[in-house]
Amino acid sequence: MNKIFTILLLSISLYISAQAPANYYTSAVGSTEATLKTKLCAIVGPHTQRTYANLWTDFKTTDKRPDGKVCDIYSNTTNYVFITNQCGNYSGEGSCYNREHSFPKSWFGISSGQEDSAPMGTDLFHLYPSDGYVNGRRGNDPFGEVGTTTYTSNNSYSKLGTCSFPGYTGQVFEPADSLKGDLARSYFYMVTAYDDKVSTWVSPQLASNQYPALSTWSVALFLKWNAQDPVGPKERNRNNAIYSLQKNRNPFIDHPELAEYIWGAKKGELWSLTAGVKELKIEFSISPNPAQNELNITSDEPDLSYTIFNLNGQALSHSALTISHSIPVSQLSNGMYLLQLSADKRKSIQKFIINANQE
Repeated sequence: MNKIFTILLLSISLYISAQAPANYYTSAVGSTEATLKTKLCAIVGPHTQRTYANLWTDFKTTDKRPDGKVCDIYSNTTNYVFITNQCGNYSGEGSCYNREHSFPKSWFGISSGQEDSAPMGTDLFHLYPSDGYVNGRRGNDPFGEVGTTTYTSNNSYSKLGTCSFPGYTGQVFEPADSLKGDLARSYFYMVTAYDDKVSTWVSPQLASNQYPALSTWSVALFLKWNAQDPVGPKERNRNNAIYSLQKNRNPFIDHPELAEYIWGAKKGELWSLTAGVKELKIEFSISPNPAQNELNITSDEPDLSYTIFNLNGQALSHSALTISHSIPVSQLSNGMYLLQLSADKRKSIQKFIINANQE
């Protein structure tokens, strides 16, 4: 029984640590547009600053693939080993990985060797491990969508060329579709966390002011990417890992709808903590009920996770739902419980009963 209790405590601990702290964003509630952005700055701007040297080790926490190798943001053909394959010199794609300022440091006036001089230079929310050669090809070009291509990485994973997105015709770097939302939310974070500094930064991606901070075409581009590539488990895990290191969070990962309230279709509307929550429309059934050893879940929804609560609202266990849609419940005492199923930000709850003595 003690072993089961310990496992339950561990599950509860992991569940709690994966969320923003209670009341973390409360001071921004009821705000809109520029004011909302400035209030978020007060929440997420202050953080524990990492050193540039720290980042090599930090990436082992923030950017590890399931196979233990480096998660490369610009190439999908590399298999780098942490520390062992860090740059150094490179001769082509696949030589080594480096510390990419996805928001180029030259835009805020930091040169090589000065990364530790300002918090922007080592902020993990815009720093990613990337192939050194592909990173070098990007240089400090803005992100965009490429029309005429002048360079592609292996498998056309990343591209360099003339911008085809309305409002800008210069050279841009286009990341993979699966990372466009991640990088859009990195940029939303940067111009928000440094709300008091961004007006002095210089780039075609920026507006040289505090609000909207991003140039008109960049706002449209990043809102599009934010919508087309929603937040996924990898990005949430990275947000939590950075929080453990820097003690701050990316609000646009926790609440992706914030971008619309600051720059998009929701401008002028007051933001609330439940603004991005959709209607509870997860249809599912439970059997058997009452249960003894396991609950079987029937639902057409993919990628579900579950949380079991007691009637006092305590979370007892939380996990992804297995392919078989079966949940072990033999560790629960007789009585009534609540089962919550979640998919993205949608949730539904049903009651179930444990009766270990039934015939």
